[in-house]
Amino acid sequence: MEASPSPVAGTKPATKRSLMASLMDAATNTLGRSDSFQEDTYFLSSLKPAEAKSFQDFKSLLSSHPSEKPLSMWGIPLLPPDSSDERADVVLLKFLRARDFNVRDAHQMLTKCATWRTEFGADSVVDEELGFKELEGVVAYMHGWDRAGHPVCYNAYGVFKDKCMYDKVFGDGEKMERFLRWRVQVMERGVKMLQFRPGGVNSIIQVTDLKGMPKRELRSASKQILSLFQDNYPEMVARKVFVNVPWYFSVFYAMISPFLTERTKSKFVIAREGNVAETLYKFIRPEFVPVQYGGLSRPGDLENGPPKPASEFTIKGAEKVFLEIDGIEAGATITWDLVVGGWDLEYGAEYVPLSEQSYTLAVEKPRKIPATADEPVHNTFTARETGKMVLSIDNSASRKRKVAAYRYFVRKPST
Repeated sequence: MEASPSPVAGTKPATKRSLMASLMDAATNTLGRSDSFQEDTYFLSSLKPAEAKSFQDFKSLLSSHPSEKPLSMWGIPLLPPDSSDERADVVLLKFLRARDFNVRDAHQMLTKCATWRTEFGADSVVDEELGFKELEGVVAYMHGWDRAGHPVCYNAYGVFKDKCMYDKVFGDGEKMERFLRWRVQVMERGVKMLQFRPGGVNSIIQVTDLKGMPKRELRSASKQILSLFQDNYPEMVARKVFVNVPWYFSVFYAMISPFLTERTKSKFVIAREGNVAETLYKFIRPEFVPVQYGGLSRPGDLENGPPKPASEFTIKGAEKVFLEIDGIEAGATITWDLVVGGWDLEYGAEYVPLSEQSYTLAVEKPRKIPATADEPVHNTFTARETGKMVLSIDNSASRKRKVAAYRYFVRKPST
């Protein structure tokens, strides 16, 4: 499988900066870079002396304030402190880290969280039927893992631009409370996928799609969700990725910023419209990225076990790439998937027989795939002769570099 290079296009002429671009740059600078946050390992040996002292003081403070019943979080006993249970250490460190190792503040946070979980019924919410079937897999859902093994939660609120849908979910205070309960349910499902052990997977990735989000109407819900999660799920999010970020994101960010800690802000990454796949591929492999975000994962794909890994590559501006899949036997059937972030290029496929006496067959005539395409290429071909499949991706008309991924399956001919 080879990709043949082509000449790289020249630089794009400079254009006058618009107000929208300036606002976006301001938001980007405020949020920080993708490498600004380093996740805690939760090894006690890695703590600084002052942090180790705070940890021991925290455990002592918990022991001196016994509760009426054993205290636990997410099924992990915290009281009485068990020095041999590393899971409890991870939980306690999360509360300490969220309060910059201030023991009194961490203790207050943990106590309030325990009270909230009891009153809310958080331990049993996962099994409840809340009547939001139409929102599952659309508004908030767990889907796949990132490259480091963190579960990924996707959030998209564009569906609420429809007034009927908005009224159905947020029409009154009772409906709002039920929605918040459903959103906590999704979060609890993600937490159940964590390991709670030093060096393990102890947090999730959140991807929030801002495309079409009715910012004014969802202002109250956004504030409540942010406040609820920040107060009761300390250090549960390793990274927060915003995609399809519109020009007014700086306004939205200014609205939610007062409710966020500096540590939370350092976890933020933003992807403008058109750069979604490129940004997500930095953290998540293409076979786990949903198709609507430039990946290869369709709904239900992960229910049958791990997906077949995809091969990743980049296409430079003004470049045409050929992907060759060799060694296809006569009678074999080949199936392939191909996706390019941002598309807006030409794609084609042809089968080249090994015999020089045979003719090349156009399997898919070259066609323009627009930037709005939200499905990867998926096709199947049965070869009559031994040969190779050649996929062509022509980015000659663009000066923008694009990320891409493909995978294929070859079913040998039956005897």
